[in-house]
Amino acid sequence: MVEMSLSKVVRSLIENDLSLQDALDRGYANFSAVARLLKPRVEEILGRKVKLEGLITSVKRAKLSYKPRLDYVKIVAESVINLRTDVAKISLEKTRKTLETARKTLASYPETFLQILEGATTLTLIVDQRISGEVRSAFMKGDVLDEKQNLAALIVQSPREIVDTPSCIVALYIPISRNQINIEETVSCFTETIIILKMEDVGRAFTLLTDLITNARKTLKRMSG
Repeated sequence: MVEMSLSKVVRSLIENDLSLQDALDRGYANFSAVARLLKPRVEEILGRKVKLEGLITSVKRAKLSYKPRLDYVKIVAESVINLRTDVAKISLEKTRKTLETARKTLASYPETFLQILEGATTLTLIVDQRISGEVRSAFMKGDVLDEKQNLAALIVQSPREIVDTPSCIVALYIPISRNQINIEETVSCFTETIIILKMEDVGRAFTLLTDLITNARKTLKRMSG
């Protein structure tokens, strides 16, 4: 029972990591290295320490039984990244008045990059930095909880199938988080995944996602060939 639980966790982690799937599928992944990489996360999920030898065995079993899902790989492979620099973020207390003002602001700038993220108690506006001053002035000073400038938006446009396919959006976040890059805000808007980052981090994040998509295209070509 213990080994089954360990194997299940390892398989689940591999299924949510496209680059790891590619490495195992193509045979260039070192099982010991993969096991060491997964060990902290596996122990966190299981709530106990695990032996490296048992982890290596689980990774080998996952490698033998795992076949990358064609639909999952296809969606990532067919995704396209757009970069928008000079973005600002304004966080507000959510009230009836700020909601109305936010909606009016959205209508006032139909041609400008402007996203509204609505939480239970707060609102966050992601706007083109050039109009951030104008947008902020539409709200009372006491309504503004936080404001950040010099951000950038990575906009990943994916095929329609992403709406109904599990794990695709997670695949975009994993390489960014693994490289200790903080995601300021993120929103999924139909087939678009918008990731807000600091300007100094966006170059690395763009490269990581480009590599992810490139590897997915190689994997798709091999699977379809």
